[in-house]
Amino acid sequence: MQPDGVTPGTAKLKAMNSLKTEPATSASTRAIIVAVAADIILILAFAAIGRDAHHREEPVLGVLLTAWPFLAGATAGWLVARVWRTPLSVLRAGVPVWLGSLIGGMVLRALTAQTVVLPFIIVATLALAVFLLGYRLLLAGAARLRRR
Repeated sequence: MQPDGVTPGTAKLKAMNSLKTEPATSASTRAIIVAVAADIILILAFAAIGRDAHHREEPVLGVLLTAWPFLAGATAGWLVARVWRTPLSVLRAGVPVWLGSLIGGMVLRALTAQTVVLPFIIVATLALAVFLLGYRLLLAGAARLRRR
């Protein structure tokens, strides 16, 4: 027996129990679906607005061709940051999805010989931030107001 009255077996059990953690609270399936859909729709809107501003041909296929690098980057952001855990969080979801879509999108555009110039990078940075962070900020603000 140890001085504090704890036997070696009891000490081992206490040590094992202290290693246990509560399971991470998972977001609802509905919140995940809403966030995935919103991210996809907003990235497609970003691509459509850009293509419309430059009067490009083939509206549907053109939007998809413009959007795919940003969608792939956003997917990488979702996976790396495990966004499904808190899909509507501005910091834990919005920022990784935004940066993933921006950086991944620009890298993929460069690798596929699509335009990557400073003015476009600036516009994409701002537009994707407004879109991908904006709706999450609005939802966070609405949740705060409801709690009052």
